[in-house]
Amino acid sequence: MKNLQQIQNRLQAEKLDGWLFFDHHVRDPIAYRVLGLETPRHVSRRWYYWIPAQGDPRKLVHRIEDWMLDPLPGERSEYSSWQEQHRALGDILSGAKRVAMQYSPDCMIPYVSLVDGGTVDLVRGLGSEVVSSAALVQYFEARWTDEQLESHLEAGRRVDAILAAAFAEIGRKVKLEGSVEEFAIAEFIRARFRERQLVTADGPIVSVNANSGNPHYAPTEEKTSQIRNGDFVLIDLWAKLDQPHSVYYDITWTASVGGPPRSEIVNVFEIVSGARHRAAAFVNQAVAADKPIFGFEVDDLARNHIASAGFGDRFVHRTGHSIGEEVHGNGANADNLETRDRRPIIPRTCFSIEPGVYLPAFGVRSEIDCYVSETGAGPTGKVQDAVVTIDV
Repeated sequence: MKNLQQIQNRLQAEKLDGWLFFDHHVRDPIAYRVLGLETPRHVSRRWYYWIPAQGDPRKLVHRIEDWMLDPLPGERSEYSSWQEQHRALGDILSGAKRVAMQYSPDCMIPYVSLVDGGTVDLVRGLGSEVVSSAALVQYFEARWTDEQLESHLEAGRRVDAILAAAFAEIGRKVKLEGSVEEFAIAEFIRARFRERQLVTADGPIVSVNANSGNPHYAPTEEKTSQIRNGDFVLIDLWAKLDQPHSVYYDITWTASVGGPPRSEIVNVFEIVSGARHRAAAFVNQAVAADKPIFGFEVDDLARNHIASAGFGDRFVHRTGHSIGEEVHGNGANADNLETRDRRPIIPRTCFSIEPGVYLPAFGVRSEIDCYVSETGAGPTGKVQDAVVTIDV
């Protein structure tokens, strides 16, 4: 286990007595990643791994699966009955007042809220206060290495080029054939991803006119609309390099087919991009000044800007999400709508800034990825400052 000392240093910094890892039926993938433990196919009995702020770790495993934590350091205890399990866990936690677990009060951070309520009850009943491990998880899961940052930047260069090619393909098809299906453009993007050694779990979103008013609309072969001259198009695409430990690049741009966008679209785009710009500047200024900043504050700033323009009820999702090896990562989200994310935004993490306004006739979202360094923060790729005009 390579990061034991780092974990103990963080526990001491946060004034925690220790971090208790627990799993049953592979419900907590975070535990395996943080501990550097290979995820088994089957975990039929409960195990616990205790890392104190000082001293040696301890293990508690069932006798039927006594090998479960063998790769990790620490003294091993075994149990068979539930009474024996409770006594052994109580012994391990003896004197520990504040214990971190994959728990989030009121499930405010569902990505981290993985330990079941009964296990939390058990630990509390043994005399310990259960504290959320969310900040610890961010520190060990969401911070990028130099290699991951470079993988993101390279993915961004490729994705930016593919987006431009997708807009050009829309123009080519509309000019030659009069229209092109959303699904065909999505397939075009996926093919370019394969050609450029990019991978993604799903997507992209290609939506025309009213479909763009649905934030998570995605065309399928059976459900797709035609894109024609004069239409408005939104494309949201995300991908990462096809190599181990690479991280995602995730952006959303909008375009008008065949001519300049209508005035109402320009108005909404300027409001949305203004919120995006203000949020990014706010993060950069705070980091540069070494001022603590929290995920919910970024959301508040962007949301207030859109609300002041009269579209507050049309901004129906959080301002942004953490980005990592999964497109939705385990760092702080820019969110005070769906959850109140009180985690600090820390260096070497990245999150999207993607405010939006969604109307019956069209929706506008403008998304960048914001990387936080030790001295500042800013977008990692091209930034859209005006609705693209697609030549036909």
